[in-house]
Amino acid sequence: MADQTPAETPSPLEPWLREILRCPVTGAELVDGTGPDGSPELHSTDPENPLAYPVRDGIPVLLADEARPLR
Repeated sequence: MADQTPAETPSPLEPWLREILRCPVTGAELVDGTGPDGSPELHSTDPENPLAYPVRDGIPVLLADEARPLR
């Protein structure tokens, strides 16, 4: 049985891959998130500089130029 609630959307990435990826700017862990338009993103957990990275066609785009601030 899954631990997922009906309101959650499944991650577009394999769990093992998401767990090893890190923010290229801060080195912080990345967690699943959703962009303002509802598209999948990875959100940095850095408390001082949280960033969001797009996930396009199931591929995380971990480029500093593609990141957007979460604050």
